[in-house]
Amino acid sequence: MKRIWMWVVAAAIVLALVWGFASPARSLRLAEVVRAPYIEGFEEEGRTRLRERYLIASPVIGVVQRIVLEPGDPVRVGQVLATVMPSVSVLLDPGRRAQAQAERNAATAGSEAARQRLREAQAARELADREHLRLRDLATRGAVSASALDVAAAQAAQARAGERAAQAERMAAQQREAAAQALLAQEGKGGGESIALQSPIDGVVIRRHVESSVPVLAGQPLLELGNPAQIEVEVEALSTDAVKLRPGMAAKVLRWGGEGELSAQVTRIEPGGFTKVSALGVEEQRTRVILQWVGEPAQWAALGDAYRVEVAFVLRADAAALVVPASAVFRHGNGWAVYAVRDGRARLSEIAVGGFAARQVEVASGLKVGERVVLFPDDQLHDGARVHAAQ
Repeated sequence: MKRIWMWVVAAAIVLALVWGFASPARSLRLAEVVRAPYIEGFEEEGRTRLRERYLIASPVIGVVQRIVLEPGDPVRVGQVLATVMPSVSVLLDPGRRAQAQAERNAATAGSEAARQRLREAQAARELADREHLRLRDLATRGAVSASALDVAAAQAAQARAGERAAQAERMAAQQREAAAQALLAQEGKGGGESIALQSPIDGVVIRRHVESSVPVLAGQPLLELGNPAQIEVEVEALSTDAVKLRPGMAAKVLRWGGEGELSAQVTRIEPGGFTKVSALGVEEQRTRVILQWVGEPAQWAALGDAYRVEVAFVLRADAAALVVPASAVFRHGNGWAVYAVRDGRARLSEIAVGGFAARQVEVASGLKVGERVVLFPDDQLHDGARVHAAQ
């Protein structure tokens, strides 16, 4: 009996020593595994641009009268923007006359080509409108998805914009043809009558290249026009991210200078990429992604051409996904893992990841709601280490 008591006392002493020399529990930041809204995507810097812009140039060599229009001034279709007085020497020089005849023939051909493009654009718009109406009827019966309907709506909007652009091109081509005809008709008449350059669109003046009355060359830019209601967003996205995008996908325009976020959707991913050097000197393959606005035009009316914005692309969204903070997840072998806190100890737990967001990771399996995980685990932490939540 005495020997048994000696063994009991020795065991108690050993346990006390082990307990005394055991490493103390580490104070670490912990987070709870929860179900929460999850949005998978990526952010990129972009800029606004006019969907169509129109360059008003002098059709002949001559002298342009002073242009009083300033950037931001509204213009209407047919409004006289500038007046050019043809040069006398141009009309009397035989070589220039031959050149003017060639330009007239080219302008006539261009006018006919513009007329054909307008017909093509009108046919494309009619087809897109019919397809949109057909899918909208099917959507009311649940026969097509909402994303397919969004794509059809975007294509119909693009077709209408294409038709408006073709109409403006047709009018600009007619003006070039008329200017060339007028130049030849006034040959040898002391410089001829002045040529009035008219606006092909309803819009505003974007840039004024010439202000004072000065001599100009044929083809020299005078004004640049555009329609602010047709502003879109251009993003130079990494090619590895662009392959995940599809027309009709949702996006958010952030930090654009105004309050809140603006809604947009992807309309086109350009098939050609290019190399761009980042701020850190790294060569990256990128491609252009074009977005159009969703909602009321008044929401983005303050934005102009070539304004800087930041765009968040939404690849996938879940209203109640199982998520953990991204700072808790780390590489383990060929997969991913976290340190889950169970009974006061950190347990290395492998997890299956459903997706990565900016600050969250979606957990497909390996954790349960309510479990706690260690944030920012370091290389000193190991499986079975005693931990407690930092205060």
